[in-house]
Formats: sequence, structure tokens, C-alpha cells
Amino acid sequence: MSNRLKKICVFLVAIAMLASLAIGCNKTETTTKGENAGKDTTSSDTADKDSTPRNETLYFNGQQWGAINDWNPLSSNSNNALGVTQKDSSRTLTYETLYMYNMLDGKMYPLLASGDPVWNDNQTTLTIKINPDAKWWDGTPVTADDVAYTWDVNVKYESAAGADYSNYIDSIKAQDASTVVISAKLKDGKTINPLKVLEYIPRQFVMQKAYLQKVEQRNGNDATKMKTDKMDDLVASGPYKPYVANDQKVVFQRVDDYWGKAASMWGKLPVPKYIAHNMYKDNAAGDVAFKAGEVDVSQQFISDVPSMIAGGKISTYLPEAPYNLGATMPTAWFNLEKPGLDQVAVRKAIAIATDYDQIIKTAMSGQSASFKDVPRSIMNTTPGEQALVDQAALKTVQWTGNDVEGAKKLLDQAGIKDTDNDGIREYKGQKLSFKAECPSGWSDWNASLEIVAAAGKAIGIDIQTYFPDANTFYDDLSNQNFDIAMWSPSAAGISNPWTRAFQLMSSSYNSVKTQMIGNFG
Repeated sequence: MSNRLKKICVFLVAIAMLASLAIGCNKTETTTKGENAGKDTTSSDTADKDSTPRNETLYFNGQQWGAINDWNPLSSNSNNALGVTQKDSSRTLTYETLYMYNMLDGKMYPLLASGDPVWNDNQTTLTIKINPDAKWWDGTPVTADDVAYTWDVNVKYESAAGADYSNYIDSIKAQDASTVVISAKLKDGKTINPLKVLEYIPRQFVMQKAYLQKVEQRNGNDATKMKTDKMDDLVASGPYKPYVANDQKVVFQRVDDYWGKAASMWGKLPVPKYIAHNMYKDNAAGDVAFKAGEVDVSQQFISDVPSMIAGGKISTYLPEAPYNLGATMPTAWFNLEKPGLDQVAVRKAIAIATDYDQIIKTAMSGQSASFKDVPRSIMNTTPGEQALVDQAALKTVQWTGNDVEGAKKLLDQAGIKDTDNDGIREYKGQKLSFKAECPSGWSDWNASLEIVAAAGKAIGIDIQTYFPDANTFYDDLSNQNFDIAMWSPSAAGISNPWTRAFQLMSSSYNSVKTQMIGNFG
């Protein structure tokens, strides 16, 4: 087997679901103190600043778990779901990207940019114009220099984005104040990967050059300090500023002179004056608040969606199960640095022994497409990606799960046996004993890993579940301090499904010491 294949650190338990997005129908016009009455949050609000008018506040749950760490796009562990999330569809409440990606039609739309990005004839350079209306919060214009300096800083201080995209982008330069030219890295005169070049522009936040220089000065141009700076004095361009951030909640306040109200962009301000996200200890506590109308938009697992719909409490994106678009695939990832998990037979045995139907039925409460309807692969369940799959060609390498006897046979053939008859197999004299982790309170993920652990026990592999708080989990994942972890690969994006395959299988991520996006092996 090639070294590349040996480095694949993932087996696709591929539950293939997107956290259910539901919008509450209950309305209330009263003013509340953080909506804490009758609800289980980490603590109660005390500051007057925490009071926001209910009829001006949009409440979320299910995205933010635990206090945020920073407002720093250079950081690999901001734990700032609404404010600093740079993914395939980056969240642009505070910082903004050049473009936005729409997974419903697979197209990019300008945000800080104006018009479409333009490749030259041989696809070696990409030219982008900046919207002349785009402004920073301090009133200064967003310029091509800001875009270029953002790139330079990410590369200079080796952020996760800088380490990744510098393999595909040679430079980003300001041709003039409003024109950005991205030069691709070439091999034999051809762009190495035009998809990765395109992926950068709806994903990477643009930061103000003047502010970055200020942060560099106070940190003495030290890379570690730059990536751990809190940046709570941020200057950004988005429609909302940080208002409250503690271990109880995160609240954003609308920027009333936001540039996006210009006719060239949205033409008006967003309606909510405040966007608030309370911290709930688990999904159950979040559900209580959602049912009570204290949460308007829920992006967490909800166990009783059908009854809530029937009761007129909520609406969902899709009217019937699975109620959501399966744009991402929460999946069990293996750390190949752990003895035993570096063996293909062990990983595959766990994969084929796992009862996926049980995961969908119980852990997911039916909120995932079945394996029968959508045979699993690295393609998500959206129609666009499924149209790319030749299911007949994949049939011989797919499995439906719950094949305990097949898993035992596979391990026996690999010589991985229980030599002392204690119920746990050994590999090179060491018992196959591992921890499988995900954040506490993520009830669907918790239940899924319990089913994975049960599969391990059935085939002689000891898998103990471990559910730390979210911040501890993020630290474990980003520093590769885990055995088995449940996490999601790249979702719907301009470069997918290619990027997802790359993240799952490429050894390029092996040398990145701190990251949460790629092959952990």
C-alpha cells in the first residue's frame, strides 16, 4: 500500500447531516434581561449592557459553545462561531470576504468585491475589483492594499490559511487602489490548482492593513503572539460589531452606518439591531428555550422536530424528514499517530461494524438521509454533489454497516487477535483501547459515538467515549491530542467535493502542527 493511503486518517462513518436549522414561530414583544428567565444557561446576566429589547434582538442557539477565545482570523482556535468562522461559506457578521458562496446554486456573489472574478486566458492570474462603496468601521475605504496585506500577514505568520493556500497562490498584489491581482503558483507553466485559488476568495476574511500593522507593532512581529492576540479592538467592515462577549452569551450590535446599505450592495441595513447567542449547557437546555420562543433560529440537534412542527411551534427548511440539507458530514476521524489506529484493518473493522441505521434512527431521530436513499461516499447528500457520483462504480467499496462478523474476520485475517481472552484484541502486544470524543451536550454526536463504541466492543476493540467541554475538545482536535474524534470535513463550497477529498486523504496536512481541517495522520 502506498504511503499516501497509509496516511488516510479517516473512516467515513459519514452520518451526513447538517445541524437542523429551524425558525421559531413564537413571538414576544417584551424587553428581557438576556432571555434567561426559566432557562438553563451557564449563569445569569447582571450588566445593564446585557439588556436588549426583545423586538430588536434575533436570538440564536447551537452555534456557540463556551466563551469565545478571540476575534482573530489568524487564530486556529477562536471558538467564535458567529464572529470568526472562515469556512466554505464564511460567516460575515463582523469580518467580510471578497465573495459569498451560495450552496443552493453553487455560485459566488460579490461582497467586498464588485463584479465577477476574471481569469486571464491561461488561468494563471485572477483579477478582482473592490466595491468602491466598501468601508471599514472607521470610515476609511476598503482597498486592494488591504486584501494584499491580509494575504502577506497570513503567509508571514504561518496561519492555517497561509500554510494551506501558499501552496497554490504565489502572490496577491494591489494593481491599484481598487484592483487585486491573484497570481497562482505554477507547475510546468500551468496553475497547480485553480479551484484552491477560487476557494480563497469566498473563504478568507479581508482585514484592514492599518489595523494589522497596529497589531504587529504591539506584538513585536512575533508569529505566536500574532496568532494568539485577542483582537478585541478589531476594525472590520461587516454589519455587526461585538457588543457583549462572556461565558453566558455573545451579543452583536448593528453598525448603523454599515457600508452595505449602499445601492451597490444590499440597499438597506439588516433588520435586527442585535444578534444574540446564549450559551446553553447542552442541546436539551437549548430545546427548552427554543420551545418557549426565547430562541428564534436554532442550529442544533432537536430530537422532537415532528411534534414541534405539528404543534405549530417551529418551521423547518424542508417540510419533511430530514428537514435540512445534508451539506456536511459529521464523521469519525482517526489519529494515525496512535498505535493500532495506524492499521487499515482496525479502522475498516470499526467502520463496517458500526450500525448506521441505528445512528440515523436513534441518535439522529431520522434527521439524516438513509444509506438506502443516499449510499455513502465523500459526496454530501445535496442533489448537486450526488449528481457527480457513479454509484455503480462505488458499490464494491461501500458498506451498509452492522457487519460484526465481517469485521471480526477482517481483524483475524490481519493477525489482530485477543490472545489473553480478556475480550480486547492486541496489536504488537498492546491492547486496542481508545477514546472517542466530541463536545459534551452535543447529544446527537454523543449518541452516535456511543453506537461506535458498542460496535468496537462487539469486535474486541475497547472504545471509551469522552465528552469534554467544547473548548477542551477544540484544543484536543487542533493539537491532535485525541484517538478518535467526531468532526466535520469541508461542507458545500466552490471547490467541493475536491477539497473534501483532499482534506480526508492528502498527506499535505501532516506537517501542520495546529489545525482542525485536514488529515490527522
